[in-house]
Amino acid sequence: VQLQASGGGLVQAGGSLRLSCAASGRTFSDYAVGWFRQAPGKERDYVAGITWSGLGTSYADSVKGRFTISRDNAENTAYLQMNSLKPEDTAVYYCAAKRGVIGGLRSAYEYWGHGTLVTVSS
Repeated sequence: VQLQASGGGLVQAGGSLRLSCAASGRTFSDYAVGWFRQAPGKERDYVAGITWSGLGTSYADSVKGRFTISRDNAENTAYLQMNSLKPEDTAVYYCAAKRGVIGGLRSAYEYWGHGTLVTVSS
């Protein structure tokens, strides 16, 4: 499956952005989707995940209560709604797909899209 993340940009602290992850090539609903982010000089960290059905989600502690992951299988797209953004949320955000359960293990994800840059100014 091919993935394309979009929706990044520059936003002030406290603002919101919605990222999209558009999929093509295979049956999108066969895959769980995860969002990861990588800040300059740091490792790529798990942000959130959603099951193939959309009924199960998980979040990193750092974004719980502020970010919401969702998906629309009919549109072959997953989303990451980011509210109350903080400067420490600044990073390149990536979406990824895997079969099976959701989780934060980066190596378990089979397919990756190019990232989209989110910059949060203070």
